[in-house]
Amino acid sequence: MTKVGIIVGSLRKNSFSKQVADNVAPLFPEGYVTEFVEIGHLPLFNQDFEGDLGTPEEYTAFRNTVKELDAVLFVTPEYNRSIPAALKNALDVASRPYGESVWSGKPAAIISQSPGALAGFGANHHLRQVLAFLNMPVVQQPEAYIGSVHELLDENGKLNEGTTGFLQGFVNEFVELIKKYQ
Repeated sequence: MTKVGIIVGSLRKNSFSKQVADNVAPLFPEGYVTEFVEIGHLPLFNQDFEGDLGTPEEYTAFRNTVKELDAVLFVTPEYNRSIPAALKNALDVASRPYGESVWSGKPAAIISQSPGALAGFGANHHLRQVLAFLNMPVVQQPEAYIGSVHELLDENGKLNEGTTGFLQGFVNEFVELIKKYQ
């Protein structure tokens, strides 16, 4: 079984990102299992935690969870033309201590979404920049930007057929990337 972690950048209950992620999780083929990885409980990263203050239990548990993943799907909104602070914090936490990043070499994919027309373009590209530094190969094409997301979800949080079809193609490309690194 190939384990794909899904990290949602929004902490808001029933956020658009979480709804999109819920729609994407079942699109993975047989032999792939998805697991939502929580990030909201992580204390803000502080280098002193790796020294005098001692490493928080939450850091160790999160790092161990990420270590067990074969790949990571990020589904994120855009905050102020970038990624949410909680997502950046999670990336920082699991990249430390220096030289012991648990992200390195894990294939990744990014879906950004927004009620606006720009569809989280800034967040998507800022996240790509961080993932490049963390040595995570990322799906390049197709890029997954979902604009006007609130118009694509029904009252039960289900995406329309066209968006689901697009995301199925996106997941298929992600699976091909994952296979290259197994």
